[in-house]
Amino acid sequence: MPNPTLEQIRTVRQARQYRPDPVPADALQEILEIARWTGSSRNSQPWHFVVVDDPDKLARLSQLRTAINWIAGAPAAIAIVLDGQNAMSESYDEGRVTERILIAARVLGLGGGVAFYGDDSQQAEAKRILGVAADRTARSLVMLGYPTTTKDPRPNPANGGRKPASEVVSYNQFGVTTR
Repeated sequence: MPNPTLEQIRTVRQARQYRPDPVPADALQEILEIARWTGSSRNSQPWHFVVVDDPDKLARLSQLRTAINWIAGAPAAIAIVLDGQNAMSESYDEGRVTERILIAARVLGLGGGVAFYGDDSQQAEAKRILGVAADRTARSLVMLGYPTTTKDPRPNPANGGRKPASEVVSYNQFGVTTR
């Protein structure tokens, strides 16, 4: 019998379309606690989380580049702001906390989607919209809400599914697919 917790983690998907219902405050607080307790390089905890539920701000962020115009339809988002002290470890930490937010959302019955602001000038504009200091790193946010679908609504959606394990798993040496 499959483990229900592992099944929830396995089925986390990028959601880009949401019902207009607000994210419950208690669920948002749980997600922020999970984010706060995420491990980080040398326990640096290089993050600050900006909760964005102002539709105008989400609309302005969605206009940074065409590929993220879908974020305007999310009821809430968490912008990940990093200290800007160590690019390599902070990139790793950003990925870790992003995935933890997505998993927490899934376990709580919500969906989530990740968007990157874009190039340096687009990141600078996102920082301006969010009131983030120029010396900080801010390049992504995680949308939260009740998804209506996980189908990609963009004009050039990526193909779904997963490669078979035999193509992505090796044992003891790259390319050895059996034990």
